[in-house]
This record gives sequence, structure tokens and C-alpha cells, in this order.
Amino acid sequence: MANQAFQPWHLLLSILAGIVNREQQQVIDYLRTENQVLREKIGKKRIILDDDQRKRLAVKGKVLGRKTLENIATIVTPDTIMRWHRMLVAAKWDYTNRRKSAGRPKLEQEIVDLALRFAKDNPSWGYDRIAGALGNLGHTVSDTSVGNILKAYGIEPAPDRKQSTSWKAFLKAHWDMLSAIDFTTVEVWTKGGLVTFYLLFVIDIKTRRVHFAGCTTSPNEVWMKQIARNISGFAGFLNGEHYLLMDRDTKFCRSFRRTLEVEGVTCLILPKRSPNLNGHIERFMRSIKEESLRRLIFFGEKSLRNAVLEYLEHYHGERNHQGLGNRLVEENDDRQLTTGDVQCRERLGGLLKYYHRDAA
Repeated sequence: MANQAFQPWHLLLSILAGIVNREQQQVIDYLRTENQVLREKIGKKRIILDDDQRKRLAVKGKVLGRKTLENIATIVTPDTIMRWHRMLVAAKWDYTNRRKSAGRPKLEQEIVDLALRFAKDNPSWGYDRIAGALGNLGHTVSDTSVGNILKAYGIEPAPDRKQSTSWKAFLKAHWDMLSAIDFTTVEVWTKGGLVTFYLLFVIDIKTRRVHFAGCTTSPNEVWMKQIARNISGFAGFLNGEHYLLMDRDTKFCRSFRRTLEVEGVTCLILPKRSPNLNGHIERFMRSIKEESLRRLIFFGEKSLRNAVLEYLEHYHGERNHQGLGNRLVEENDDRQLTTGDVQCRERLGGLLKYYHRDAA
């Protein structure tokens, strides 16, 4: 069973490695050096680029920005690339498409927009496939025309596009099967003085439901294995979840991961220094700290646990979430009431407030 669990792990790890890893920087450094060597061989001769090449560099260069271009551009200066981009923008608004000219008429803007959309949404689609999809919508376009559209907007052919998958596309493809786990720390006054407590949370990325896995002053291997058993299995929070995102914290030890994988949960270890790849739980950590933990002084573990549980009640049933269309994680009957006195429910001494109508 362990071998079966590792098969999707290898596939997903290869996707992540194609997004953010150390080899990318090494490849960039090599290409820069190679370009410099070629420039040295050419000498002071000017490199002549055609319009298609200028467009491709301008589109890619605009995404990177001037600061990054200063570090990597070799055959042309950042100012030149940005000037090409401004020329592209100007050409877009010069209304040449309204002028009467000889030859074949230009493609309708709807066709261009659809071709670009299909190429971006489907990295593996080639020119023929995109032309076929346009035909399904009543637009007869050749594969050559599709190729010209993509080249004009700096989009590579399918073999180059499908080599990398954006993190957004990865999350969208596995949205129903993803959770994330992470630690945060809180200082608590005890009989022995100020002690650091480690709090462990797990979040279901699609629903934003959060589970408080536990807190301890010593998150050792024995404790972590027990947590893994608690959150997985038939009655665990991760029941039915296939993938669990985690950073490279050593507390997520091998035995912890193995216990989860036995229950069918595949652990995805993110690259170093990449908090944006685990942004959903990072955002939750920011919320619980700013709205409660940093605004309270805790005396003993019991007061800490009570504050966390009170916040989770507020988080799920009383706090609106922009990522969910400004809705609650767990909808309640209060939102259906349009009449009645407005009441305020307070938690943690008034730090957390929820306004609702009195059903009576």
C-alpha cells in the first residue's frame, strides 16, 4: 500500500519541482553565462531581431519588470525591452484594424481572445487543437492563423507551454483533495515562568474549515505520530483528503508522514522559503494571531486552549471570508432573518463580535 501511495507523490513532486526549485536558478545562471559567451564571440556586432522576436521578448520582459531584467537581460538592455512593450501597447490602440487595406481581412477580436484563452487554459493544446475548438464555436480558422495569434502575444507552442504548470493551475486541478498543515507558537505564563507552546492547525483548502490538531511544549516524534493517527483514518479531519501540504519543518518527521501515508494521505513537502505556496494556512495563522492570540495574555494551557477554541467557533460560524465570496464557512439560520432586533454576540471579552438578528 505504501508503494501505491508514493506513485502520485512522485508525479506531484515533479510538478512542484518544475515550479519553484533550486535547479531553476541554476538554469537561469547557465543561460546568462551562455548568452554572455555568445556576445563575446560576436563582438560588437549588433544583433538584428525581427518583429516576432521583439514581441516575444517584450511580453516576457514586461512580466518580469525592469529590476529583474537588469539582472538577466544580456542581448538587449531593459530600457529597450520596455520600449518595445510600450510600442506594442501603442499599436494596440492605433486603430489600424479600422483602416481599409488590401489583402485578407484581419481576424475578429473575439477569435483572437478565444484562441488566447484556449492556449492559456490548456497548455497541452497545439495549434490544430485550438483551431478545432474555435470551429466548434462557429469560427473557421486555420492552424497557421492560430500560430500567428499566439506568436503575436508571446505565447509559446504547446511543447513549451506544457513543460511548466503554474501553482494556481495545480491547486485548481486538485482543489477537492487538498489540505495544509502548519505550526505557530504562543508564549504562555506557567508556574515555571514563560513557556513556548506549539499549536498545530490543519485547513481544508476548498472549504476553509480549520481543525485544531493540538498544542504542546514538546512536539517530539511520539507526539507527532499520535497527532497523525488522530487526524487521519475513518474519523479524522483528513478522512477523504488525498494530499497534505506542509513546509520543511523538521517536526513533520518521517514517521509522522509515514503514518499519514498508511491511511492514504499523501504528504507534499514544499520547496524551501516558499510561504506563498501554502498561502491559505498562512493567511489563517495571520488572522488568529492578529485577532486574538497577540491581544491576550495566557496563564496556563487551559486558557490558551479556550481562546483557540473560541476563535475557531467565531472563524467558522461568525466571520465572513473574502475567499468564499464574503460568506461564512458554516452558514446558519441567522442570515435568513430580515426582521428582529440586532444583537451582538461577543467572545474573548469582546475581542470578537458577531451581529445577528434576534429570532424571538
